[in-house]
Amino acid sequence: MKRTIKAPLYLALLTVSLACFAASHPALAQDRWEEAIQAFEQMDETDPPPQGAILFAGSSSIRMWSTLAEDFPDARVINRGFGGSQMSDLIHFADRIVTPYAPRLILVYEGDNDIAADKTAEKIFADYQQFVSLVHDALPETRIAFIAIKPSLARRSLMEEMRKANGLIEEYAGTRDRLDYIDIFTPMLGEDGEPLPDVFLDDGLHMNAAGYAIWTEAVRPYLAR
Repeated sequence: MKRTIKAPLYLALLTVSLACFAASHPALAQDRWEEAIQAFEQMDETDPPPQGAILFAGSSSIRMWSTLAEDFPDARVINRGFGGSQMSDLIHFADRIVTPYAPRLILVYEGDNDIAADKTAEKIFADYQQFVSLVHDALPETRIAFIAIKPSLARRSLMEEMRKANGLIEEYAGTRDRLDYIDIFTPMLGEDGEPLPDVFLDDGLHMNAAGYAIWTEAVRPYLAR
């Protein structure tokens, strides 16, 4: 007897299949950002950013930081956030949107989407170590600061794995020269230990101005190092 799969179930199965395919073919998965990376490269040709600046790189929390230059008016900042990215994607595109700028400081925000894609804290940590090695092989004097994976309303159930990944990276930074860990996780929690409800947009994941104000306060001391 022929079985019919209802449309919602079919779409769910198709989504899972595509996700598995993308995970096993990372180069193909990273093609989704090629247009964004090329846009950065075109910007660089038209208006080359200064060498020795401060580079913010990572996923949508960086991409959507539209007030970055205003929040740090005394610093020369470059924003190279591309939404939805994971640590492996930043590694993949590092030779195009990280090392060419020879920044004196790189602030990295990745791991949020990694954990949502079921990557473990250990995998994120290993990928971050690979990123650090890649950068320091090319730019041995560049400082790298990891902005902690943030707690959010939308990903409340993933907070323990986020804490674990943050802990591994914080411990690593404490043992290495030219590495820092910036804790934005703690100040984004209320007294009840839950994510602050008023620092997010309606999606419960991305931040509003109040959320970025917390980040600005936490990041500022590291820019002068």
